[in-house]
Amino acid sequence: MSTLTIESFDAFIEIPRGSRNKYEYDFEQKRIRFDRMLYSAMFYPADYGFIPETLALDGDPLDVLVLFTEPSVPGCLVEVKPIAVFKMADDKGPDEKIVCVPVSDPIMNKLKDISDINIHTVKEIEHFFAVYKDLENKQVDVQGWGDVKEAQAMIEECSKRFQELDQAKKDTRAAGFKHLNLCTDPIGYYEKYGFQ
Repeated sequence: MSTLTIESFDAFIEIPRGSRNKYEYDFEQKRIRFDRMLYSAMFYPADYGFIPETLALDGDPLDVLVLFTEPSVPGCLVEVKPIAVFKMADDKGPDEKIVCVPVSDPIMNKLKDISDINIHTVKEIEHFFAVYKDLENKQVDVQGWGDVKEAQAMIEECSKRFQELDQAKKDTRAAGFKHLNLCTDPIGYYEKYGFQ
């Protein structure tokens, strides 16, 4: 298992490329849960998952798109390196995706930055996220791309946010309280990540 750094880290895959099924990791049950089938006749253009021990502004772990040569499987843990960030927002606010390649994939691990990604792959990702919620009457705002440096800065920020929350949980327990006070955790992150 890799240590989380901005250069390489483990990603947890929930959805393989080519799937219309949306799977999500259930933090309470510690299993992969079928969330729904996409309403649109589309499929995920890359393996999709998250970076453990990060916390994005939407209250979820930071999302990743992993560009494998062949699709992986739900529940796969893979060491990846970031090469770009895809910027978008939905009804919950900013919802960026860190675009990564597997360290152990000899074909894809040559990619280093957004400029190395095949332009058609870039367009597929943009198109997918621009329209995949249309039939659910939900809007998505595609905001463009950032380079590897921007991706690394976002990973660092989300890792720090997670660590601060984790430390708050530990401090609360050390003070003799079972739960974090809602004043210190107003949007319920602690429950989502198993901080009881």
